[in-house]
Amino acid sequence: MSEFAPYQPSSPAGLPPGYPLPAPRRPRVLATLGWVAAFAVLVGCTLLTILVITSETGALGLVTGSVLAVVPVFPVVAVYLWLDRYEAEPPSLLVLAFLWGAGVATFAALVINTASVAAIQQAGGDASSGAIFVAPVVEETMKGLAIVLILLVRRREFDGVVDGIVYAGMAGIGFAFVENVLYLGRTLMESGTAGTVFVFVLRCVASPFAHPLFTAATGIGLGLAVRTRNPLLKLLYPVLGWAVAVLLHGAWNYSASSGLGGFLLAYIAFQVPVFLGFVALAVYARRREGRLIGRHLEVYCSTGWLSPSEVQMLASIPGRREARSWASRTGGSAARRAMRDFQEMASELAFLRERMIRGSAPQDARTTEYAMLASMSQLRAVFLPQWAANHPR
Repeated sequence: MSEFAPYQPSSPAGLPPGYPLPAPRRPRVLATLGWVAAFAVLVGCTLLTILVITSETGALGLVTGSVLAVVPVFPVVAVYLWLDRYEAEPPSLLVLAFLWGAGVATFAALVINTASVAAIQQAGGDASSGAIFVAPVVEETMKGLAIVLILLVRRREFDGVVDGIVYAGMAGIGFAFVENVLYLGRTLMESGTAGTVFVFVLRCVASPFAHPLFTAATGIGLGLAVRTRNPLLKLLYPVLGWAVAVLLHGAWNYSASSGLGGFLLAYIAFQVPVFLGFVALAVYARRREGRLIGRHLEVYCSTGWLSPSEVQMLASIPGRREARSWASRTGGSAARRAMRDFQEMASELAFLRERMIRGSAPQDARTTEYAMLASMSQLRAVFLPQWAANHPR
């Protein structure tokens, strides 16, 4: 870290006088977990959803189901926050995705799925077919709309596959939470404690990633769509991603309806490999983000705004972690915060640079770029004060 030696003054010549400098939009991990913890029960307990669930489970089932269903929420959310380390998404959007999955998507699925099963039964069909052919379409469509909504209202916050996976994961976690409340509460009323423990192990321990994983396919499709200029692929990628999500969900429901033996066989032979495949893809996408950040920040070495050692650090999660520790040892908590914000701003700058190269950046991208560089320079002055003393304004 002692090699940090930027060459430029703290304000670029292209930055208009008095232009406000951007602040890093980094959600704190504990703060985000706190938001999810605070809203977890409320999300699943919107007025209409409470009425539906309570009608089947009673008050005891609702409370017991809520307490048990919240257990897997924390570790699964933490995994998705870990994945989103290079350019962490705003807490407001993460909470929005969670709330949509827990409230809007869940209630819509309850209404549509129930009506579909009733229609199938009236037509003389097998009611269990609704779980295989209807529920996956309805639920993956409703969960996927959370990602579409975020993409439409905050396009600048959506940079690619990792963002799609993270927002899909939050929507899936919210949906799974409320669905687990229903299943756990219903089982408690029908089968007692033993049955509830079995359902808890099956849904909250063995398969807490099921819903987030299904919807991740839609998120990947949308993430690929925002990175291509081909109009056909912009439409095709999300449709294919949604179709994969529906197929995975349908296969899961089919295995669950085929008895414990069939479920275990499908779980080991199909679901586990699919899960491992998604894990590998998610890790690859995160590492790709690191390479992308390094590639797009290199230009600032040639122009003097960043040193090669800074770019190397910014393109590596271990390097970032070591840099924060170094800043803490040498400058205390203020220097650590400045280093963390410096890293976040660099990630945003790299993704802005990529959008500029792709031709999808906003018209004020160049001014925003200058403002980010100036903000990074100010942050550097906090964790590297000797540089600030040698480079006065």
